[in-house]
Amino acid sequence: MKFALIGHPVEGSLSPRLFSAAYDGRYPYDLIDRECFEDAWRLFLEQYDGINVTAPFKQDAFARADVLSEEARRSGAVNLVVKKADKLYGYNTDVDGIVLAVKESGLPVADALVVGTGGAARAAIVAAQKLGCRVSVTGRSEEKAQALAAQSGCQTAFWKALEALRPNLIIYTLPGGAPVPAGLNFAGSVVLEAEYKKPALSGFPCKAYIPGQRWLLWQAAAGYGLFTGEKPHMENLINAI
Repeated sequence: MKFALIGHPVEGSLSPRLFSAAYDGRYPYDLIDRECFEDAWRLFLEQYDGINVTAPFKQDAFARADVLSEEARRSGAVNLVVKKADKLYGYNTDVDGIVLAVKESGLPVADALVVGTGGAARAAIVAAQKLGCRVSVTGRSEEKAQALAAQSGCQTAFWKALEALRPNLIIYTLPGGAPVPAGLNFAGSVVLEAEYKKPALSGFPCKAYIPGQRWLLWQAAAGYGLFTGEKPHMENLINAI
């Protein structure tokens, strides 16, 4: 069996190290960095048994899967695809990763703000709803934020009015190089940031900061068994982070 991560850019991803640790290096795991989704997808179909999917391809992968998990269907995004017989099964283990990372903090959450409108944000909304939160979504494009909120059954928080919000959970999915919204108040919030290679929020004062590595760890723990049919070695996974 052979596996990979597709996306752009993927340089510096921890996924190969995690996968190797989970199965003691028994299965190959490659990075496929392509600007064009079609190029990456063709390589998957030709050479691999399963793939993880990262930005900006999660919605493209959703459209190509034959069978969708509940989390994938609700989020409209796929971060893991497995070949089974003659069908492609799409999953969204980002949802599991977020839920488990927040629960790991041990802190109660009730009002969530999701920052961003891409594939990770879609998973974040579903995860926050599964945690029992009231959810608002904001993004640099108000049009995209409104559309995503309408699709997901949550509220829109407008970029220019963020300083009035006091969420106790912020799930931040913007890339590390993007400017942090000026009015966003982190002080009383549990903050989970997706970006781990160049985090933007690690130095911001907040109630608790959950780095993207925890999200990555728990989505891997949820997803790797879907690839292989075997339970991953959790102690090795944790140590690899």
